[in-house]
Amino acid sequence: MAETAKPKIAVGWEEWIGMPDIGLPAILAKVDTGARTSALHSFAYEEIEIDGQTHIHFGVQPLADDPKLHVWCNAPLVAYREVISSNGMAEMRPFVQVELHLAGQSWPIELSLTNRETMNYRMLLGRTAMEGRIMVDPFGACINGVPEGDFYGHHLAESTTKNLSIGILTCAPNAYSTQRLVEAIEQKGHQVDLVDIARCTLQVDAQNPTLFLRNELLPRYDAVIPRVGTPITQHGLAVVRQFELMGSYVLNGASSIAAARDKLWSYQYLAKAGLDVPSTFSAFHGRDGRAMVRKAGKGPYVLKSRKSERGRGVLFAPDKTMAKSLLDAFDDLDEKLLVQPFLQAEDNADLRIMVLGKKVIAAVRRVAKTGEFRANFHQGGVTQKVKINKQERQMALRAAKALGLRFAGVDLMRTDAGPVVMEVNASPGLEGIESATGLDLSGRVIDYVVEYARPSPPALQDVPQAE
Repeated sequence: MAETAKPKIAVGWEEWIGMPDIGLPAILAKVDTGARTSALHSFAYEEIEIDGQTHIHFGVQPLADDPKLHVWCNAPLVAYREVISSNGMAEMRPFVQVELHLAGQSWPIELSLTNRETMNYRMLLGRTAMEGRIMVDPFGACINGVPEGDFYGHHLAESTTKNLSIGILTCAPNAYSTQRLVEAIEQKGHQVDLVDIARCTLQVDAQNPTLFLRNELLPRYDAVIPRVGTPITQHGLAVVRQFELMGSYVLNGASSIAAARDKLWSYQYLAKAGLDVPSTFSAFHGRDGRAMVRKAGKGPYVLKSRKSERGRGVLFAPDKTMAKSLLDAFDDLDEKLLVQPFLQAEDNADLRIMVLGKKVIAAVRRVAKTGEFRANFHQGGVTQKVKINKQERQMALRAAKALGLRFAGVDLMRTDAGPVVMEVNASPGLEGIESATGLDLSGRVIDYVVEYARPSPPALQDVPQAE
């Protein structure tokens, strides 16, 4: 006799589900029929062998409002697959198989592991896991109830704060921002190393990715804070990526830094997120570049290197003749410039808004010095404390999220048509904004890192196994 099909489970747009076999009895998931695959937050993972089969040993912070709680899980590895995230970035993720428990039923599903710490939900339930078993009520929420009891109590006792080892990647160890971060780390009782990116060598190995500093083996830091300068971008990104492969918590990942560093790339991602950016023109051939000047309007113009930073590589052209001359000159040097119509800012100033996680932690108004159109602190601009409005705050948060940055300096310009995102910096300087506001931003950054980073994974025999 054929087995009777089980009735479909009704769920809302958010639902508590369980995966007790891996030690997660309850986790609040966002139900998303627009996503094909499911994803689970993991702050660190590594491959292990159990009975000859490859498993993933990974750490989870199952409760979004309690990042200090962490649970170590084991699950069979299915495969590594490339996933395009909601902000459009490609990421290679491990997929594991787990048993999903919901409303008295259970079935196997595949989950990708990724860091979702800036997301509102630690888990996303996609349509593949729901197929044939779940029907979604888009107006409902937690239809199957909210779990009661202290189901993570034994893990809380294990999640006491520990001293962390933190590495700062930099080529400027004496810079103000670097020294302030070092002070904050030491004051909070953690270990810190300054790692000279330029002197790092790396070994790519499927089983044991490693890094060396001046031929000495580097440890796997619990957390890494990248301060990658433009001249060493490509090598710096490789070093950051290597630390990610080694399982370190990285404040800003390599792909996010790369997107922010490339101006054209960042404008494309920001525009995709629906944010207002300057109308930007890019071409490969010189003759096409001259044509794009005409498309940019009557002038004046701003010409930018795709690698511009701190106001460097940004040029002003008062008319088409000057703009075309600059394009020709840089084309001879094999440097392709972006062309934008010049936007007139209020009082020749812009805004620098500091974003950390899902919060704006500071904002200043930067006023350009006389005769200068760039308001950057490193170009002589004066920083002043400023109050921003709700729209500007939301734009800054969305801009950082669009590029996948946990810590960012977002530059907005107030224009007659409204605020425009001019740039997003993945390694924002602290000096100008701390001096203008009196805030301890370095301390805030380290508090955030300590809150979300976790010490190295415990040995397998020390990991509590699900009963």
